[in-house]
Amino acid sequence: MSTVGNVAGGGGERYLTGFGNQHRSEAVPGALPEGRNSPQRAPLGLYAEQLSGSAFTEPRADNRRSWLYRIRPSAAHPRFRRTNDGGLRAAPFDETAPDPNRLRWDPLPSPPVGTDFVAGLWTLGGNGDVRRREGMAIHLYAADSPMVDRVFGDADGELLIVPQRGALLLVTEFGPLRADPGQVALIPRGVRFRVELPEGPAAGYVCENYGRPFVLPELGPIGANGLAAARDFEAPTAAFEDADRPVELVVKFCGRLWAADLDHSPLDVVAWHGNHLPYRYDLRRFNVLGSISFDHPDPSIFTVLTSPTTQPGLANVDFVVFAPRWLVGEDTFRPPYFHRNVMSEYMGLIEGAYDAKARGFVPGGGSLHNMLSAHGPDRETFERASRAELAPQKVDDGLAFMFETRWPVTLTGQAADCEHLQRDYDHVWQGLDRHFPK
Repeated sequence: MSTVGNVAGGGGERYLTGFGNQHRSEAVPGALPEGRNSPQRAPLGLYAEQLSGSAFTEPRADNRRSWLYRIRPSAAHPRFRRTNDGGLRAAPFDETAPDPNRLRWDPLPSPPVGTDFVAGLWTLGGNGDVRRREGMAIHLYAADSPMVDRVFGDADGELLIVPQRGALLLVTEFGPLRADPGQVALIPRGVRFRVELPEGPAAGYVCENYGRPFVLPELGPIGANGLAAARDFEAPTAAFEDADRPVELVVKFCGRLWAADLDHSPLDVVAWHGNHLPYRYDLRRFNVLGSISFDHPDPSIFTVLTSPTTQPGLANVDFVVFAPRWLVGEDTFRPPYFHRNVMSEYMGLIEGAYDAKARGFVPGGGSLHNMLSAHGPDRETFERASRAELAPQKVDDGLAFMFETRWPVTLTGQAADCEHLQRDYDHVWQGLDRHFPK
């Protein structure tokens, strides 16, 4: 397997200054043309190619596109053939009926030896319609082998990857991007990449967003600072593979996997500029805001990224993180309160423990509370929090997240019937007895 070569700037990542801004990088000086996106002859004998992540005529603030200057154009490929989907599924999800029950899973079992990232993708469920570019899907992954002479691209949506165990090296058309547990990485719609495992076996979560791209949420009364800062998002530095060898290109298109056999690596972009590009973010840089008087804030205050819809404030999907924070509210039930939410919530745990559950919710596992299903702290947590002496408390022994979506999440058949589904999850709320006097 050839290495990624000619990395400008020593192979580091470049900070993004804002999601609407244009960014640029070149692995070889002079590879980026000046003044024209597609000159009659691109520099260094390269091919100019535009990758559009939005319609050409979308408003300037929403328009996503990048210009790539590559050794061979992407059009130089043979006919695609259908290939094995493995555990990957896509919307519309109709293998099961939407389920109002509260559901929880243990971690995904270890994969068979030789499983790479694509083969290790396993779909839990989702909503919407991949062909209409609306809704989302929830996947987990477990892999023990790097992708060798294999490259993947998703035409259906952008991939928000949340490593839980083991680092990922995402070798993309834009350059390499490493994501460790505690960080997240986003691969935009259509961008091709390979996943290597620099520390061995890896597992984690993926939100496939079919809708409008993730952006930072508006801050409103919060003001200019707080939550996730644009400056903390990092983009790769340009690098390229100049390799003439057989490479399988796998693409996800309208919910199915297709493959074509190339005679070269498609990761051959020497320079690029634009705003449709991969990035990563360290969740520990999230600036948590919360109550400093009383009451527990709604989980929306923990939103890192949001995929907006045409209805203001209603997200196709939000990515929310419960990062280390101080709790100081007076006369307040400090864990998440009992609630019924019109949004549907899938929660995962990257490390440690979650403050609303005493046991059963473990790193690598997940829970699903569909719209208006009643949930909240388990009995043990409720009793402990109700009697706790309310001194300032640092919550720093866990890192949890949530994919929150506007529509119910319908399970795949494999998620509804798998052995790692916890079939006694409802028991955690048993014993919440009446205290009101008769």
